[in-house]
Amino acid sequence: MTRNFLAIDLGAESGRAILGILDAGRLLLEQLHRFPNVPVRLPTGLYWDSLRLWDDILRGLTIAGRERGLRLDGIGVDTWGVDFALLGRDGALVDNPRHYRDSRNNGVPDRLFGVVPRDEVFAQTGIQVMQINSLYQWYAMKLAAAPALEAASRLVFTPDLFSYFLSGVIKAELTIASTSQFYNPVTGTWAYDLLRRLDLDPAVLPDIAPPGTPLGPLLAHVAEASGLDPATPVFATAGHDTAAAVAAVPVDSGDDWCYVSSGTWSLMGVELPGPVINERTLRLNYTNEIGVERRVRLLKNIMGLWPLQECRRSWALDGHDYSYDDLTHMAGEAPPLTAVINPDEFLEPGRMPQRIAEACRRTGQPTPSTPAAMTRVILESLALRYREVVENLESITGKPIRRIHIVGGGSRNQLLNQFVADCTGRTVIAGPTEATAAGNILVQAMGAGILSGLDQIRAIVRASFPLVVTEPVSAAGWDEAYQRFTSLPGSTA
Repeated sequence: MTRNFLAIDLGAESGRAILGILDAGRLLLEQLHRFPNVPVRLPTGLYWDSLRLWDDILRGLTIAGRERGLRLDGIGVDTWGVDFALLGRDGALVDNPRHYRDSRNNGVPDRLFGVVPRDEVFAQTGIQVMQINSLYQWYAMKLAAAPALEAASRLVFTPDLFSYFLSGVIKAELTIASTSQFYNPVTGTWAYDLLRRLDLDPAVLPDIAPPGTPLGPLLAHVAEASGLDPATPVFATAGHDTAAAVAAVPVDSGDDWCYVSSGTWSLMGVELPGPVINERTLRLNYTNEIGVERRVRLLKNIMGLWPLQECRRSWALDGHDYSYDDLTHMAGEAPPLTAVINPDEFLEPGRMPQRIAEACRRTGQPTPSTPAAMTRVILESLALRYREVVENLESITGKPIRRIHIVGGGSRNQLLNQFVADCTGRTVIAGPTEATAAGNILVQAMGAGILSGLDQIRAIVRASFPLVVTEPVSAAGWDEAYQRFTSLPGSTA
């Protein structure tokens, strides 16, 4: 029997409404609507254009309902992690949601650690310290005495906000809640003690729901506007896009593999039965997020293709509108391993080519002076960062990693895949590129009782999408470049 599901997949650059057709153990994906996701800078800060995103979500539903006449077996929303919205007692937004790159978060972790020490925060949450985390955003609001915080009755994470707009039901889906740094992966509850010590009220937090939870049918006005059946169910799918992508990693056996969910961010890690919260993971600043079937994703958040995306935006403003394929081809012709950077230094937007050049000058390296050279430096440095993380993961778990599964949009970059294979000396398996949408849809199908669990999800992915295997070809120069990379500030090698 053919089943139709709709994935609303919101990324940091764009959003999509993707139809998933599940039939005879195979999944076919079709993009119904794609739209930009452009943050808005106002005098008060950097915001997401949340109502514009909602309007585009409705457009995707309308294409499915009124234009295609589809009957859907489910709708689910996934987004990036950590960001949230605040709702008043009437259920309305009390402020537009802030962007995780907003400068209000600068310096907040250190101020918070003056109240609760870093090691105690990690002991209760198992999450790496990044100023973008929900905990620091919430604490930043408290420090700023934000009026929205006083008016808030509910705190809802981004995918849960749009699920609420669809169904009227407010839940905190588990995988997205686990990115917040106020969820305790050991107790499976909110980190109540931590929040009370910070004078943050846990009463605003919704109940936690596991991925695949049915929330309810579409609200009547959404069904009417879109032309979809009012009985169409909305699921709390794997709401964190990385959790959805990792659910769709096409691994078939063994534990000698790691994953990279590659896009604006690269999230690189292993899948474990339980969290690893100890002095070593604290020192290395690794994170324990929760995935489908409560499997723990021990991982590192890496500044993935964001520096390249920002360079491309900067070059376009100067009148040079290169495609990613153009830049990758040009980088393949540029001299290798001339300079290395730590991608994680470049969190904030703006002046990216100049900032990378300045970082190279500051560390006494040649300055990339062309888009080709700059692109090559970014991609090679990302491969070097992957090597560092792989070696750390092996040291934490005590298990060898022989296969690197790269999923998501970044897996299309074959030059980067070859760099990763050559730099790490490991087999790279790329695909599916639409892992997040596939995981979103298949977790919905699991919640609907059509699929039995994660093993069946991954079997369907293997049967449905082509994979590209890349073996190491040449290690020349990589060891010397890695020594330079690990001497940079911020290295954890």
